[in-house]
Amino acid sequence: MTEQEEMQVFELITAAGGAKSTFMEALYKAKEGKYDEAEKLFKEADGYFIQGHHAHAAMIEAEGQGVETTVRLVLAHAEDQLMSAELTKTMVEEMIALYKRIDALEEALEQKKQ
Repeated sequence: MTEQEEMQVFELITAAGGAKSTFMEALYKAKEGKYDEAEKLFKEADGYFIQGHHAHAAMIEAEGQGVETTVRLVLAHAEDQLMSAELTKTMVEEMIALYKRIDALEEALEQKKQ
């Protein structure tokens, strides 16, 4: 694996890790009812995810152009991290929507009691 390939792999791992942890931070803020903060964090996390996706796409593109690449365990790990970040993104997005719905239902129930 060349030094450039190694840098791309570590960029991918860093971006995917940043995406996952920031998506989870967004979820925790949503759980607290802080939806504006959650939305900002979600957008930040999506930026990390896109960065990782671009790094991965560049590696695939290079291989498609005939550049020989060496697959090492670290690359498999990087791809796993990116897939995990994508799943985390989808789940967090759905869970934030559920938190919003629960909050709206609880608020409606409280108003009905009054």
